[in-house]
Amino acid sequence: MLPDKASVLDAADRIAPYIHRTPVLTCSTINRMFGGEIFFKCENFQKAGAFKSRGATNAVFLLGTDETRNGVATHSSGNHAGALALAASRRGITANIVMPENSSRIKIKAVESYGGLITLCKPTLDAREETLKEVISKTGAVEIHPYNDFRIIAGQATAAKELIEEVNDLRQIMAPVGGGGLLSGTALSARYFGNHIRVIAAEPAGADDAFRSFTSGTFIPSVDPRTIADGLRTSLGSLTFPIIMENVDDIVTVSEEGIIEAMRLIWERMKIIVEPSSAVPLAAIIENKLNISGKRTGIILSGGNVDLANLPFNTTV
Repeated sequence: MLPDKASVLDAADRIAPYIHRTPVLTCSTINRMFGGEIFFKCENFQKAGAFKSRGATNAVFLLGTDETRNGVATHSSGNHAGALALAASRRGITANIVMPENSSRIKIKAVESYGGLITLCKPTLDAREETLKEVISKTGAVEIHPYNDFRIIAGQATAAKELIEEVNDLRQIMAPVGGGGLLSGTALSARYFGNHIRVIAAEPAGADDAFRSFTSGTFIPSVDPRTIADGLRTSLGSLTFPIIMENVDDIVTVSEEGIIEAMRLIWERMKIIVEPSSAVPLAAIIENKLNISGKRTGIILSGGNVDLANLPFNTTV
């Protein structure tokens, strides 16, 4: 059932002992550059380094004792994998993780450090899903989908809920979109806890299935996505797509150059580490895809799991 306001409030209480209430930061230099007030919800400081800990923790701790007997399983390019492995370890159960073979090295290491059992597969959605079926058949584990799960969406919604509680008079909230779990949760929280807050998603132009689905009103799957934002290479789900269609105001796309410029700006001016997916909303502002002049705008920085040995910009002086 679609998460209602009570479900999001329950999720917030359920996960509170296990996650961070992440800070909201501002940057006067960035505000001056774009003529508005931007409030960054820093999920890069979250447990396991990304907002995914919210949904994974909510889903794992909603499971009954009988359901946890054989552990949990999922497919993920990285952040949900790490989050689920950590949540499972907190519950004392096994996490079986299917990861594409081209997943970030740092994200694979994180899953291993949390005790997740990794099975690598080819970097396609079909391969991920087929490999997961095989793993579940062998283990009997319960699937926790990265985003197409109402328990996950309710957990992700708590990030925007906290942002709205902390920042008065927000006019719009931006989030990146891949599978749509964060965006769906953000849109629901804006509806439940906000006051006429617009919700805008940003997506890489090289992985623009959500943009095309939104503008056409028809689900279009992701095929051969090409973007540095590895967390946004997935398709929308059967649960997230209708939530987005009903509750999101707009989806815009950005270039790879814009993502890198935004990522570098956050690193240099805010002195915090974010991964490419996190930088996509700010890239939309840099590329004039969204007017923030005179508006109080929230941006959810989705995560900070980046391979420091493989940065997309030259950090030498």
